[in-house]
Amino acid sequence: MTPVQLLVRLYDGREPIDTIDLRVGPADVAEERVGAQRADGTGAGLASARGARFGAEATWRVVPAQPGCTEVELRIEAMPGEPPPEAGIEVALRLPRAGDPDWLIPGVFYGANRPLESRGRYPRFAEGDALDRHGDPFVAAGWSFRADRAATPLVIATAEGVTAGLAVDPVGQLGLAGLGFGVSPDGAWVELRASAPYREAPVVYDGSEGPLDADLPRHRWVAGQAVTFALRVHLLPSEGDVGGRAAAERRILRDGATRLAAGSGPSGPGIDAAATATVAADGLLAWHLRQDEAALYETIAFERPAEPGAAAPGDRAAMHVAWLSGVPAATALLVHGLRTGRQDATDAGALVLDAIAGNLAPCGTFWGQWTADAGWGKGWTPGEDAVHARTLAEAALFLARAVVAADDPRAPDPPGPRTEGVPGALRGRAARWLAAVESNVDYIVEHQRADGAIPAAWNARTGDPQGWAGTAGLAWVPALVEAAARLGRPDLLAAARRAGAWFAPLIRDGRLGGAPEDVDLGPTSEDGYVAVMAAVALAEAAADDDERAQWLGLARRAADWMLSFRYTWDVPFDAASPLGRMGFRTRGLDQASPANQHVHSYGLVCLPEMARLADLVADPWYLDWTRENLAACGRLIARSDGEFGARRGMMAERFLQTRYGGPRGSLGPLSHAWCLGLLLWACEAAALLPQLTDGVATAGASGG
Repeated sequence: MTPVQLLVRLYDGREPIDTIDLRVGPADVAEERVGAQRADGTGAGLASARGARFGAEATWRVVPAQPGCTEVELRIEAMPGEPPPEAGIEVALRLPRAGDPDWLIPGVFYGANRPLESRGRYPRFAEGDALDRHGDPFVAAGWSFRADRAATPLVIATAEGVTAGLAVDPVGQLGLAGLGFGVSPDGAWVELRASAPYREAPVVYDGSEGPLDADLPRHRWVAGQAVTFALRVHLLPSEGDVGGRAAAERRILRDGATRLAAGSGPSGPGIDAAATATVAADGLLAWHLRQDEAALYETIAFERPAEPGAAAPGDRAAMHVAWLSGVPAATALLVHGLRTGRQDATDAGALVLDAIAGNLAPCGTFWGQWTADAGWGKGWTPGEDAVHARTLAEAALFLARAVVAADDPRAPDPPGPRTEGVPGALRGRAARWLAAVESNVDYIVEHQRADGAIPAAWNARTGDPQGWAGTAGLAWVPALVEAAARLGRPDLLAAARRAGAWFAPLIRDGRLGGAPEDVDLGPTSEDGYVAVMAAVALAEAAADDDERAQWLGLARRAADWMLSFRYTWDVPFDAASPLGRMGFRTRGLDQASPANQHVHSYGLVCLPEMARLADLVADPWYLDWTRENLAACGRLIARSDGEFGARRGMMAERFLQTRYGGPRGSLGPLSHAWCLGLLLWACEAAALLPQLTDGVATAGASGG
């Protein structure tokens, strides 16, 4: 059994003023050899020790239903005598080091958290010679964070032969708790840490360019006062194997989510998805659609000028081809319009799809974005005429889905000025959309490397690849799979399989990063969505049971990694804050990324894939958390003027549950086209997925 050590430190600043070594750990309890004051043969034990000014006592209890799991209750007491100092508590679970610790704090920290070559500036782990920061203040060999930054309040690391986890109640006797990790100065030990109250060190990241000073709140002790602190410790064998580590992480993460759910229940009642779809479509049409420009503006400010149609500060007169607007939102409008008979939605969706499909770049792919002042051009990816693999892949995927919807024989041919004179009406337009999809996938097949890699970015004029790092190219896998079926081209499916095989080790090892244009090579929840969509697409297109099992195993790993970003608890807000006043709940929403620490609704993009995965692997966990996500996201849209400070049909992107990007408990006062588009898409998808409708009224329940 791996030896462990439990340390209790008291801090009145950066350096400890008292350290208590309890000289006992979960391994001792598991072997019923506490070696301290008592071992009663039932998997329970007691250890106590004293420091200079404080004493600590730990009670250990093995959790029978969770092998390798131990509950710990700490009691820290300020000893009688001279007045005790103001001090905070940090508990460290210390284990012998073996290789890369591979840190994980859900939603906040993944491995090193970003590669050295990333242009991002947010917390990164490095040690030894690698600590040369090159002017980067966000590099350190240990980090501590507030618990409200974590989707599930726990920290995981690998050590000698084990995957270890330390979980904490996010709010305890001393208020908001904290989580952290580090290595000993000689590199021989790793530490998993919890604190009360929280500690943020060595610096604070709040989305600003530079760091803020460490945040080190303290507790005012009274002589003889005792404080209790509850922890949960996991020690699971992994022996350094990626598969073993992944299975151990799954058990620890699920235990954390289950433990938190025991006291809170679901995030709330299911949404009426039919009514929600109507409001989302209304919002896109009323606020984001610009018919004269055939565009869905990416952002629209909540506060509107008195003059109808006038622009407001915060309106972004731009449209990415996907991601922040574009094809996914337009396809959702089209699908909604065809289902409900809403000509305004059908025409608007087709109008935007026509514009994007009809304005390809010289290399044959989509451009990155359209702007009102410059027309069609590159997106946000650095480099001359650079376009981003994931953004364009998402456009191709949803344009292929629009073709399927428009070619449905039940789809009406919508009359009106936007379709008159077009042969075959909507189906004729869909043929041109399909041609645009084929032009894009032809580029990908031509430029895919022999080993299966797909470029992360390329020059839209010349077609020259501009980078291969990260996993943005993984987004082309589902686009290739669905295009292969629509075009009858098995070569596209073969290309998807080669790409899946290339990216598979990165999925298994949790080394995903680079899906959004604004987070360079770092891990994000969006990388998880992309990986789930890719692996499920390959599983459903598998030629035999063995191949299907291979891709389903990869899909489970992708889904577990992705769900680590999903909040399993409700962050408490000040009652006077905007989110506090409205009773906002975080459970079921996703942290965007370690770089962008706000909750968002992009997880809706893979809602159908997650629901189908739950059926394919017979694991209701995936379905439960997909339903949580749909219900939670459905409550983010303003259903009447004034809700969220918005107008009816508006939907914000950023809800600030921690110290990041603005006052905690506030929200960004901008409506985002992608939020409305993906909510509309998810509600329409729910109509076709009865497994999501138990207790949730779906978009198929009634007309628009």
